[in-house]
Amino acid sequence: MTLDELQEMIARMYSRKDEARGVEGTFMWLMEEIGELAAALRESPKEDIAKEFADVLAWLATIANVAEINLTEAMKIKYGDGCPGCGKMVCECADSEKP
Repeated sequence: MTLDELQEMIARMYSRKDEARGVEGTFMWLMEEIGELAAALRESPKEDIAKEFADVLAWLATIANVAEINLTEAMKIKYGDGCPGCGKMVCECADSEKP
């Protein structure tokens, strides 16, 4: 599944609810799912961790839809030419730097 397909699927399933909730309400759900992923990473079976990753990705797609951001285009703009820090396709930034 591509990012475009993910966003389209999430929009089909949830757009009515997502638009009513708005960016702020949707962001709070995303943060809750990130917390659940953090907890799962500490002590859950791999299958449960995978489901939490899926939830985070779904909520990220949801908030992108509500904010009218195409994730594929956003990724191309930010990372399409390599690391935003050093510009290389294999990052050469110092380990102490963010990327």
